[in-house]
Amino acid sequence: MRLPESASGCKIPEKMSKKRSHAPRRKPRADALRNRDRILEAAKASFTRHGADASLDEIAKQAGVGPGTLYRHFPTREALLEAVYRTELERLAASGRKLAETMPPVEALRAWLHLFVDAVAAKKLIGPALNTLLGDPKKVFEASYAQMREAAGALVRRGIDSGDIRKDLDPGDLIHALVGVSNVAGGADWQQSARRLVDILIAGSRPAK
Repeated sequence: MRLPESASGCKIPEKMSKKRSHAPRRKPRADALRNRDRILEAAKASFTRHGADASLDEIAKQAGVGPGTLYRHFPTREALLEAVYRTELERLAASGRKLAETMPPVEALRAWLHLFVDAVAAKKLIGPALNTLLGDPKKVFEASYAQMREAAGALVRRGIDSGDIRKDLDPGDLIHALVGVSNVAGGADWQQSARRLVDILIAGSRPAK
C-alpha cells in the first residue's frame, strides 16, 4: 500500500528531484527516529494480535503518528512486517553484548536464553503473518540470524574462558533445543516449559566436577 501523491504532499518536480539526488544524504532527525521506533512497537503488538491483516491506520494511531508518517517510513505492509521481524532479531543479538557487560558469564547466558525464548514467542505469532507476505523469513533475514548465532557464541566463549562452561559446548545446540521445544509444544504454556529447559541446559553446560 502506498499513499497517493495527494495524501503525501506536492509532487517534487523532476528537475528538482534529479538535483537533490546528488546532494549528500542527511541523517534522520531524532524525532523521525522516535516515530519509527514507536511505529515498530505498535506494529509488533498489532501483528501479534491480529496477524498480517492488522489495520495500518490503527497501528499509526497507536504509535501516535499520522498515516502519512507511517507510510513515509514503511511504504508497504510487507516493508513494515519485515522491519518488525528484523528489529526483534537485531535487538536480541545486541542484548548479548549488554548482558556480558553487566552479568557473570553463566548468568548472562541464562538471561540471553530467556530473551531468546521471548523472541521465539514473537516469531511464532508474527511468523505466520510474515510467511503469508514474504515467504520463508529465514531466507529473508539470514544476516539477522547470523548476528543471533554470533551473540550466542560470544556468550558461550566468555563462559568457556572463565572456566564456568564446558569447552565442548556448541552454542547452536542451545538454540536448536529451545526452537525444538517451541515447535513440539503447541500448548499455551510452552514458554514456561522452554524457560525450565533453559535451567536444564545451563546445568548441563557446566564443567564436570
